[in-house]
Amino acid sequence: MKTKQFGILIILALGIHAIQCDNESNNPLSLSGEMVNHSACKNGLKSASIDSTAYDSVSCIEYSFDQGNNKLAVLHVNAGFNCCPESLFCDIALIGDTILIREFESAAQCKCNCLYDLEIVITGVEEKKYQVKVIEPYAGDQEKIIFGIDLEKIREGSFCVVRKQYPWGLNV
Repeated sequence: MKTKQFGILIILALGIHAIQCDNESNNPLSLSGEMVNHSACKNGLKSASIDSTAYDSVSCIEYSFDQGNNKLAVLHVNAGFNCCPESLFCDIALIGDTILIREFESAAQCKCNCLYDLEIVITGVEEKKYQVKVIEPYAGDQEKIIFGIDLEKIREGSFCVVRKQYPWGLNV
């Protein structure tokens, strides 16, 4: 009799587990993203997309959240790269509550660097709090772009850091 009850408990536990796994696979959004556009090399000129008092000594993230489509539009103003990259791209990952944006270039073909504005779209973003961390290839030991966003309360905003090492800060 106890063997029969034990068998029933095992079957019930497996059934509950199967239902939970099914719910998990249908529920969460899968976060992904890509760079959809970038400016030409700005050669140390001011960005037209940020305040006219801000020069090439800042690197900024401007973001806006589209709740209906679960998309986060990110503009990285003054991202530093080689003057002649074969291509610019990024990798997006969600690690815990952190949206990690890794920026890359392929085939640095010149002996100079310059600033670009990068347009990135991240899909599968939920309306909640996140940390945003941007990994930049040329930032070195300068201040990192790491900041919090609360998409339940604020759907758009910006975060800037001051940069004074080449290719930033040429007009300082």
